[in-house]
Amino acid sequence: MIIVVRHGRTESNASGLLLGRNDPPLDETGRRQAAAAANVLSGVGRVVSSPLLRTRQTAEAIAEAACVDVEVEERFIELDYGEWDGRPVADVPSHEWAAWRADLEFAPPGGESLAALGRRVRAALDDLAQDAISEDIAVVTHVSPVKAAVAWALGVGDETSWRMFVTPASITRIAVGEGMRSLTSFGDVAHLRD
Repeated sequence: MIIVVRHGRTESNASGLLLGRNDPPLDETGRRQAAAAANVLSGVGRVVSSPLLRTRQTAEAIAEAACVDVEVEERFIELDYGEWDGRPVADVPSHEWAAWRADLEFAPPGGESLAALGRRVRAALDDLAQDAISEDIAVVTHVSPVKAAVAWALGVGDETSWRMFVTPASITRIAVGEGMRSLTSFGDVAHLRD
């Protein structure tokens, strides 16, 4: 099974900013969320993480609970928002936002397209799939790669990303078998409830 975890909350997430390659740490809530995810994922055999700090902090909590090391995988890094990074969505020119939503190959100025992100995330998941048949692998990543992972599991295009909402520290499970993938849960946050 591949268990895809979105990192815990940061101040930037809480403020509603686009957060791509900027590298803030988890805030206090995010640290509690990481600990809660670790409590339910302590049985995983591997933990793979994006290289960014917020994901590594979340992954380290899970890895400590599972008694394994964190493996950093560059292909699970967040979308490069380019000039949009760190800005509120409302500050993105409406014509640019509309172009992005209409064209998977559109990239924000200086950034990366959803299609490019989808290709790299699918390749990374393909590389994990065989191992995930026999062991549970937690992949700690970001909102856009989580959406790409769901599209990979369902065998659909990246345009579906506009129809998903991914909460910080949510857990998505993808069962993997010989020649098959099945989305068994999406955006689970039960572990975050007191």
